[in-house]
Amino acid sequence: MPALGEGPPPDERLEGLYRAHAGQVLGPLIRMLRDFDAAEDALHEAIVVALERWPRDGEPDNPVAWLLTVARRRALDRARREARRGPKEEEAARRDVPTHDAAPDPAEIVEALDMDAIADDQLRLIFTCCHPALSPDAQVALTLRTSGGLTTGEIARAFLVPEATMAQRLVRAKRKILAAGIPFAVPEAPQRAERLDVVLHVLYLVFNEGYRATAGDQLIRRDLCAEAIRLARVLGDLVPDEPEVDGLVALMLLHDARREGRLDAAGDLVLLADQDRDLWDRDQIALGAARLERALSERRIGPYQLEAAIAAAHSTAPSAEETDWVDIAGLYGLLARIAPSPVVSLNRAVAIAMADGPAVGLALVDQLAAEETLGDHLLLHSTRADLLRRLDRPAEARQAYERALALKPTGPEARFLHRRLDEMG
Repeated sequence: MPALGEGPPPDERLEGLYRAHAGQVLGPLIRMLRDFDAAEDALHEAIVVALERWPRDGEPDNPVAWLLTVARRRALDRARREARRGPKEEEAARRDVPTHDAAPDPAEIVEALDMDAIADDQLRLIFTCCHPALSPDAQVALTLRTSGGLTTGEIARAFLVPEATMAQRLVRAKRKILAAGIPFAVPEAPQRAERLDVVLHVLYLVFNEGYRATAGDQLIRRDLCAEAIRLARVLGDLVPDEPEVDGLVALMLLHDARREGRLDAAGDLVLLADQDRDLWDRDQIALGAARLERALSERRIGPYQLEAAIAAAHSTAPSAEETDWVDIAGLYGLLARIAPSPVVSLNRAVAIAMADGPAVGLALVDQLAAEETLGDHLLLHSTRADLLRRLDRPAEARQAYERALALKPTGPEARFLHRRLDEMG
């Protein structure tokens, strides 16, 4: 980490540490405090201490345990102060200096560090956030905030709502958990099955935010991808007979295996067709394919298994030219029947364009654009621009690229779109 006064401003460094570690630290804190806001406050205080100490003393070997220890201290200090506070003690409380400002000693960190317990707390947190007393949107948003470490702004962009609106939703969701006395626990099997779809959806969104970030200058956030994969595997151990859990794990592994080929040395985007396949993690692809085969053997096909099958078709093709686009288009067609969405329809149009030609694909994309469900979606306009470029319609292609750039893509995506515009003159 750079010294204070160098690198990003303190607010950005605080946000970065929160994003990297909130998922593992907040679960144990919420279990201890039974209060979402108190846990978040304690974590923020611990991160402020880290920003002061780590540049000077060096980052600890296990930052999660360090932050958890300091946050737990701060929460206990605050609870003691509040317990003593009264009309006569107000001034004394203000003068009361916390006794736990020193860095935690190694023995204290070892006591706090139980990665199995932390994983259990993360699952408890996810299932708590996905309680049916909350609306589906609130379930997803609160889980992304607490387990995924996403900022309120990032979640707002994912839901296409103003940041202030999302902040209010998160506050209401946390209050409802307290008011309803929702337990911080993994439910028994019947209730667990009822919430499983939402939990899978949340882990899928966390992975997607890591695989293709919605903000910032980094397209890939590997910490989020790794965390989503780890949690999905833990969930798989909890419910070993659910093929959609295996399907989601397979999907994540197969996509994540291609991460080294998705960016060039300058950090710029490389399209799938242009990626160096020698950079792909073949061992991880084999693990993902085996997980998918196990899921499919249950003969209860779901959307995550279909998406994993599509990812496997890309990952196992010897080259871009040998990719079976007809098969991929068929899989997208089946996915559109069992889990329809505008994005699935867009991906199906791309596959058909690769199989049957850009003119056929463009007709499908224009139909989606006319329906306006993806009117302000970056991928629709960048896809349309590429199809127009391939059809040698440069003026229309330039307009589509400019429309995509107006939607504020991430740094690597914006540079890629600008390069395309430059290539067209």
